[in-house]
Amino acid sequence: MKEIVIAQPLGVPEETLQTLFAPLTGQGYHLTLWDKLPENQEDLGNRISKADLAVIANYPLKKEALEKASSLKYLCIAFTGVDHVDIETCRKKAIAVSNCAGYSTESVAELAIGMILSLYRKLAEGAAAAHHGKTGAGLRGIEIKDRTVGIIGTGAIGYRTAQLAKAFGAKVLGYNRSHNHEDIDYTDLDTLLKTSDIVSIHLPLTAETRHFMDREKLSLMRKDAILINTARGGVVDNNALAEALKKRNIAGAGIDVFDMEPPLPDDYPLLSAPNTVLTPHVGFDTEEAMKRRAAIVVDNLESWLDGKQKNKIC
Repeated sequence: MKEIVIAQPLGVPEETLQTLFAPLTGQGYHLTLWDKLPENQEDLGNRISKADLAVIANYPLKKEALEKASSLKYLCIAFTGVDHVDIETCRKKAIAVSNCAGYSTESVAELAIGMILSLYRKLAEGAAAAHHGKTGAGLRGIEIKDRTVGIIGTGAIGYRTAQLAKAFGAKVLGYNRSHNHEDIDYTDLDTLLKTSDIVSIHLPLTAETRHFMDREKLSLMRKDAILINTARGGVVDNNALAEALKKRNIAGAGIDVFDMEPPLPDDYPLLSAPNTVLTPHVGFDTEEAMKRRAAIVVDNLESWLDGKQKNKIC
């Protein structure tokens, strides 16, 4: 019997997964569901050791674990980014890999806008004032309307963020290798950084984009500008960002992703930086997104079994 292993929780009830996978189990596939994260790579390797098809989400999958997967032919990454998976080892072992692009487009874009609103309207400070019997003195905010929002990376999530920003009445500038949307005013990176009130980053993490937003690029931003990163940890040099915030070289930052998965250590530089909204990598995590993701997982598996791989990584 062929084995399908869901090697980590997918954020939806087991009954939902059983229903979605019913067509495959009805064809004789055995489904194994794990309801807790792996303890380590050895544990993950043991979970997928007998799998013909496997599913993981954002838990790292390294060579150590993949070497135990002697039967694995197809891996579905229930996530958009794939930098946490050893894709090169998958290629060497002839394991086909797909991701679940698109499931979190709305949720991540909405979080980006939420961070802008939180910084502009001082929501955390306002909540603290209300809880401590204080007034709104010193909490005057500013509006998104008529501000310039610079979108770095206009793929699906970046483009949706641009649409939402426009709905608030903002002007949108874009920077992308391909000018893939006619309703965005594309410009060069220096111009975007120097003229934007809000810079929102939506780049994948690759060797070329690691620390893309470094100290030099941060220095091009205006002192009254804010930076938003809900894309991937490592695209922004968070040490340089913390320094820029502490020196008041930029006005604020909203960050959902870091160069490690939370929990963050107590001495992580951004934790002591002023005027920040920090969230522990939750941009993708909404009820709606989890349902979409589970459906995409099953569609990916069925399509690969039909010889029509979707969302192909390798």
